[in-house]
Amino acid sequence: MADASGLDIGDSVVRLRDLSDHGLVRLDPGPFGGWGLTESGRITDQELVREELDIVDGRDHVRSCYEAFLGLNPTLLQICSAWQMRRVGNMPTLNDHSVPDYDAKVLSRLIRIDVSAQRLCSDLAIVLMRFALYGTRLTTALDRVLGGNPAYVADTLDSYHTVWFQLHEDLLVTLGISREEERGASSGSA
Repeated sequence: MADASGLDIGDSVVRLRDLSDHGLVRLDPGPFGGWGLTESGRITDQELVREELDIVDGRDHVRSCYEAFLGLNPTLLQICSAWQMRRVGNMPTLNDHSVPDYDAKVLSRLIRIDVSAQRLCSDLAIVLMRFALYGTRLTTALDRVLGGNPAYVADTLDSYHTVWFQLHEDLLVTLGISREEERGASSGSA
């Protein structure tokens, strides 16, 4: 939560408790629990991010960046799939990272797409500074991968793929687009 918000842990906890007191978030216990938005919190969040976008008159700019994101998204998903699975003969096999040349090719693709992702985050930050955090978080995940921790491609809560997914969700909420609307728009275009 702290990484995603750019706040330190103590400030994050204080703010989460305040949001909880107002019924906007709740703490779900259990092994996969954590803080999550309530329905009221989701509605409030949507209103606030749309209002923020209207204040800066940045809807067209963010829409253009979102379309650029959609152009990158299939490639990033292919990279993550290639990182997790590789073909041995004609059989898809879990990638155990025992073939350094294979992993190096996949990482090379990730590094190349990261250049576009960083540019995208910078472009978004021109109108909404909070999007700059995604660039920083993507860099951190990539640095961890390049430092020898392969889980940061797609297997941790702060992996490149997870941060990318969160960026996608933020774009959808900011523009007021549901996943269903997005799927419908993409299936309607050839």
